[in-house]
Amino acid sequence: MEPADTYRQQGYLVVKSLFSTPEIAALTNIVDRIHQQWLEENHASYVEQGLVNMHSLTNPRYFTHHASDRLRFFRLLASDRLTALATGLFGPRIYFHNTQLFFNPHQNRRLPYWHRDLQYSPLGDAELQAEQLNLLSLHIRIPLLPETGIELIPGTHQRWDTTLERDVRLELNGHRNSEQLPDTLLIGLEAGDILIFDAQMLHRGNYSLNSARKALDLCVGRPHRYALQYLDADNLPTSAELEAIENPQWYKLARTMLLEPRDHPTI
Repeated sequence: MEPADTYRQQGYLVVKSLFSTPEIAALTNIVDRIHQQWLEENHASYVEQGLVNMHSLTNPRYFTHHASDRLRFFRLLASDRLTALATGLFGPRIYFHNTQLFFNPHQNRRLPYWHRDLQYSPLGDAELQAEQLNLLSLHIRIPLLPETGIELIPGTHQRWDTTLERDVRLELNGHRNSEQLPDTLLIGLEAGDILIFDAQMLHRGNYSLNSARKALDLCVGRPHRYALQYLDADNLPTSAELEAIENPQWYKLARTMLLEPRDHPTI
């Protein structure tokens, strides 16, 4: 099956060894320093709230004394192979939205939870369901360590929840969002592999199978008003940085989107 057909039917795609060992080492060097700064600033929340991710790794606050690292980071994320793959799968109007880093909760004291990403926005479930087929919000997972770290339900990018799935996801009628659901798939990845998946499909992390997790997620997608309201200009390259990035199209479109009206379902 062709990659585009696989994604279209399943809502996810695994590509083996897309990043080279030197590229993973370079990403790891940058990400480790950022994560350490975040941990120092958020240690109490990390422990008490069982946090499993951070976002906005490209924000200038993480590069006060490492300006050249920021440009290198943007370049690595928009590599030739990755941008060509995404364009071939989804067309040219893909924009950079954000980055996230996923890790295990403190002492693994948290159960994994089923969700669709935008359920944590102020939008209602009916609104999200109505726009499901118009949304293309993607996570491109770049594991910096081998992991069996994500579980998803194939096909749920094209349909809404069953009654059981909704009860579990939203913890209704006595259900918990950590319960096992039918037809799930647990995905294993090596450092250098990537996983592309729809952020609005049913998915959850897995903590118990990994002694450590360090999964860098690149968040990209097609412009849509539900997602664009969370686009932060601080996380984008400056004009000078754009001039030095070999594949700037994701970043340029993101900057353009900040200047366009957002009163249409899709842009």
